[in-house]
Amino acid sequence: MKPVKKNWYDYLWILSLTYLILGFFNILFAWLGLLCFFIPLIISLLSGTKAYCNRYCGRGQLFALLGGRFGLSRRRDVPNWMKSRAFRYGFLAFFLIMFLQMLWNTWLVLSGVSALKEAVTLLWTFRLPWDWAYHGASVHPGIVQFAFGFYSVMLTSTVLGMITMILFKPRSWCVYCPMGTMTQLICQAKAK
Repeated sequence: MKPVKKNWYDYLWILSLTYLILGFFNILFAWLGLLCFFIPLIISLLSGTKAYCNRYCGRGQLFALLGGRFGLSRRRDVPNWMKSRAFRYGFLAFFLIMFLQMLWNTWLVLSGVSALKEAVTLLWTFRLPWDWAYHGASVHPGIVQFAFGFYSVMLTSTVLGMITMILFKPRSWCVYCPMGTMTQLICQAKAK
């Protein structure tokens, strides 16, 4: 059997992994995560498709690699309730509320009302001290606060994806990913 030819985008999982590693050592790299936020929306707006999710998502590729090739997945079907509109839209709303809270905390630091909190919050609950990842750069503390908050969002979604990858099929996160839900809504609106 002839091996399947790899495309450049088949290696985008390396960028996802690199992002997590860089943010571990220097929190300001968390700003790069905005690419994962805006590029899927732009592709969906321009093309009316979920091409980003289906082809370019490095996180989905990383889960497929870990769960598929390395066998870290139980390869069971995702429960129907996780596929339901109610769960996906509810999770999107919850995620957006957490994102708005992160923006509010950033605003408080930017405006001088609150001090910089050098911590990453995992699963919106557990504060992980992350002070080694900020080296007192000459940027405004609000910019750093956004980085801590955004890295928290990205790390939390990665942990949730890893949990569902282990329990179910490798790309189970893709079933309820907030970005996937938003791009799907954009595609549905463009199709009307």
